[in-house]
Amino acid sequence: MTNTNPARGMRDFLPSDVRKRDFVIGVIKDVYEKYGFEPLETPSIENLDTLTNKYGDEGNQLMFKILKRGEKLQQELAEGKIRDENQLSDLALRYDLTVPLARVVANYRNDLPRFFKRYQIQPVWRADRPAKGRYREFYQCDVDSIGSTSLVIEAEQIGAVCEVLERLGFDDFEVRINHRQVLTGLLEVAGIDEDKYSDALVAIDKLDKIGVDGVIRELEGRGISASGVSPILEFAEDDADTDLTLSVLESLVSESETGSEGARDLKDLVDLFENGSGTRIKVDPTLARGLSYYTGAIFEVRVPDLAGSLGGGGRYDGLIGMFGKEDVPACGFSLGLERILVVMEEREMFPSDLPSSSADVMVTIWNDESVLESLKLAGELRSAGHRVLVYPQADKLGKQFKYADQIGVPLVCVLGDSEVEEGTVSVKNMKTGEQTPVERSRIVDAVKGIS
Repeated sequence: MTNTNPARGMRDFLPSDVRKRDFVIGVIKDVYEKYGFEPLETPSIENLDTLTNKYGDEGNQLMFKILKRGEKLQQELAEGKIRDENQLSDLALRYDLTVPLARVVANYRNDLPRFFKRYQIQPVWRADRPAKGRYREFYQCDVDSIGSTSLVIEAEQIGAVCEVLERLGFDDFEVRINHRQVLTGLLEVAGIDEDKYSDALVAIDKLDKIGVDGVIRELEGRGISASGVSPILEFAEDDADTDLTLSVLESLVSESETGSEGARDLKDLVDLFENGSGTRIKVDPTLARGLSYYTGAIFEVRVPDLAGSLGGGGRYDGLIGMFGKEDVPACGFSLGLERILVVMEEREMFPSDLPSSSADVMVTIWNDESVLESLKLAGELRSAGHRVLVYPQADKLGKQFKYADQIGVPLVCVLGDSEVEEGTVSVKNMKTGEQTPVERSRIVDAVKGIS
């Protein structure tokens, strides 16, 4: 028997799932557009060399690569050009939405405004190990600002994300922020070799999952002395307030020019939050973010009952320059749609009036002779703006009511022989069970009044 389950880490979306997803996306789009971001879409498939070496070693390993095909593959095999598995692929499914954006900006630089603000809500793919809220195919909801180094960019993006989550009903989230230059300064002062920075950041970023002792073991397992970074790990675990954290960071990186510059940026960014978003901000000196293209401020959104984050991002001033002739400053924030949906489902946060059906009204079919009358009635209701489903065949009325109840249609219009003869339509309210005769000429207004 054929396995009918979707591939591991992938999902089917039934109608109720899609409606919930569309509700969340609608809120996200509304807020992003309110902040002046414009829509952008890019292909699901990118050239392999576009994506390779942009995310670090882990990203390279987690990309879904697409094999060369047809005559090209056969010819290269025959000519002996393919000697290992890395040469078998020339395309890949996009790993995120940021690198494709960088390619677009480099490609259309002369066609885009000086300051380009875009939002993008599309699926991405990673050959990751599936877990709660973590899938191999998932949606990212990104905002990015291109062309400015001003910290106003970071402040606006954090403000937009805070507004999205508040409108969705989240009241206990926290936006953790740090700075890549601060992290570089900490590692520099600790005497860690530059070629070990990436390994050290991967370990430090796991503090909230494995604790100080776990991070120290992982550092030492990677051949990195933990003595220089253990003070910041222990301090971070104490959960100090923002002002104290900034003061300690400034002191720890004072001997590093790079670190001191990052600490000043971090303080300036915190100072920009005098509105409601400021109460959501927490400086986290161990936040590192896994992607290697970040160069400045970095951020993540956390909620208490989710391992991992609801979203994250940061500044990546060097990425676009990898595709073009000039470096272009850029910063972005991405919300993970799947994780938001998981938490909202568990907390029962979806609105009670979220539509349970794609139709407002169902029109019955009494018998084969009344089909045209039923279709005519459905057409009139649709012309008036109602979403109308026609039961597909003549059937017992009880079965038609049962079907309407099953799919969550709130109203049913019955057009039987007696109704046609009397010039009426019987309207049944599926919530109350009440059935009311309505004059045929008044049916559009009547349905509007009930619904």
